[in-house]
Amino acid sequence: MTLVGQTPGGPAKVAVLASALMGMINGSAIANVATTGTITIPLMKQTGYKKEFAGAVEAVASTGGQFCPPIMGAVGFVMAEFLNLSYTYVMLAAIVPAFLYYLGLLFAVHFEAKRLGLSGLSKENVPDAVKVLKEQGHLVIPLAVLIAMMFLGYTPLFAAVVAIAATILASWLRKETRMTWDKIVAACVEGAKGAVSVGVCCVIIGVIIGTVTLTSLGLNMGYLILSVVENANIYVTGALVMIMSTILGMGVPGVAAYVIVQAVAVPVLIEVNVLPISAHMFCLIYACLSNITPPVAMSSYVAAGIAGSNQTKTGLLSVRLGLIGFLIPFFFLDNPVLLIGADPAVTLAGSLWAFFTASVGTVALVGGLEGWFLRKSNWVERAVLIAVAPLMLYPGSFTDVIGFVVLAAIIAIQWFTCRPASPAAGNA
Repeated sequence: MTLVGQTPGGPAKVAVLASALMGMINGSAIANVATTGTITIPLMKQTGYKKEFAGAVEAVASTGGQFCPPIMGAVGFVMAEFLNLSYTYVMLAAIVPAFLYYLGLLFAVHFEAKRLGLSGLSKENVPDAVKVLKEQGHLVIPLAVLIAMMFLGYTPLFAAVVAIAATILASWLRKETRMTWDKIVAACVEGAKGAVSVGVCCVIIGVIIGTVTLTSLGLNMGYLILSVVENANIYVTGALVMIMSTILGMGVPGVAAYVIVQAVAVPVLIEVNVLPISAHMFCLIYACLSNITPPVAMSSYVAAGIAGSNQTKTGLLSVRLGLIGFLIPFFFLDNPVLLIGADPAVTLAGSLWAFFTASVGTVALVGGLEGWFLRKSNWVERAVLIAVAPLMLYPGSFTDVIGFVVLAAIIAIQWFTCRPASPAAGNA
């Protein structure tokens, strides 16, 4: 709230950031909506957002946490095992896609607030950050310990055990947060119950994967996709894999959805010369986004229940708000410059430039979809902004130049047409 609470549409931005942080830890989009949504959705509705929009914002923000570093729920650890690489490698590759996803959502709520004329929270409703950090800042220690140990190369299991111990010790630093024996036992019981549900999912997933691999169903599905695509076109193959990933991931928790999808889809993408890390990240993002993709958009439906909104409208609006997430994977299929460290041939400077241009393209896309940039945009300006976005997202110098020129023209037009006339001009 201190960071963004007083900006236009502040409560919605608080919802985005809080859900991203919570989602990367619990790894479940549905659970994230059910927990943070009970606080953020009513707050957004009180600010002036429509109930469908409030529910969609929470659903989209909660879903992205599953592939948001530095923790990425449990999916990042699973992907590192599949790729036989360090977790740090996977985490670095996920930084740009996750950042662009949340950048698009933040600007979506900002432009919507500007369009509706909404303000942020009043100063008296924004907490004192220094006071909060003094009273509860020590509770960040376990999270810092977990991330540090993962960076140092320790196994996820060992890092988690140490982080649990750090949680108990950190709580004892202040009397107000001290965990008693009863609370420790209750936390262990709750963790065990959560582990049981994950274990049941893994058993079911094992049956599915066994069926897919031992019966050659996965290979047949892959060959079917490749046979449909003439000369194995990488983008058409990606489109078919996207549809398959979304369908297979519907109604399934993030980790389970990714494990199911990668067993079938990753070999297909690798067959058309996609790098393994790009193939896995491609399948991960679409498996997660199935949570907001109708007709089985579980996150959107839970958010709609909390917001009291229409489920179908909330689901469709969630797709629009998360559209950048559906587009990004196609731009690193054959050119993984947006995945930091994925291709040794790509320099850090090249990745940073691609990251910058993709960020500009993301803002342009959101501006076109929301109908607001520097001011309210007409249909022509909206169409141009949407057309500029792929040019900026695609990593190439020629497309970047065209995109910047066209975007500069739109900015100039809106800047000069939204500036108030001078007194002299008014008298004239």
